[in-house]
Amino acid sequence: MGSTTAASLNNLAGLYRNQGQYAQAEPLYKRSLAIGEKALGPDHPNVAASLNNLAELYRTQGQYAQAEPLYNRSLAIREKALGPDHSDVARSLNNLGLLYYNQGQYAQAEPLYKRSLPILEKALGPDHPDVAASLENLVALYKATNRAKEAEVLEKRAAAIQAIKR
Repeated sequence: MGSTTAASLNNLAGLYRNQGQYAQAEPLYKRSLAIGEKALGPDHPNVAASLNNLAELYRTQGQYAQAEPLYNRSLAIREKALGPDHSDVARSLNNLGLLYYNQGQYAQAEPLYKRSLPILEKALGPDHPDVAASLENLVALYKATNRAKEAEVLEKRAAAIQAIKR
């Protein structure tokens, strides 16, 4: 019962976040996280998802110091519970990379993006939309660090994936 309540709160918080209603989303994410930890234990993958979502809320608002430990904890849980090659691990890596990218910490973001990409390709297939999104993040990083030639190759690949009708 508790895990269902946690999931429902998490989903409602996500709706508020997507609408830009961050003040309404935050307490719901926190409540979802507390219920999930109690019902499932602190190292459950669903808890990792809640941590990631709360971190996303903070990153979106530029609250990077609050987001970073949540992303790191989510990543650690997912790696331990799901294994290093799971698509959720790749998403955690990508999201942590976005956090560093948003702060201009490109040297910290790049290895996370580069580790995320092959995991997604293997787990979801090379033409999955999440692969394109990951490629686009790496493209933005390459452009920000004046590596246009590297960016161009990946940008074309991302566009080709997006052109595939699903």
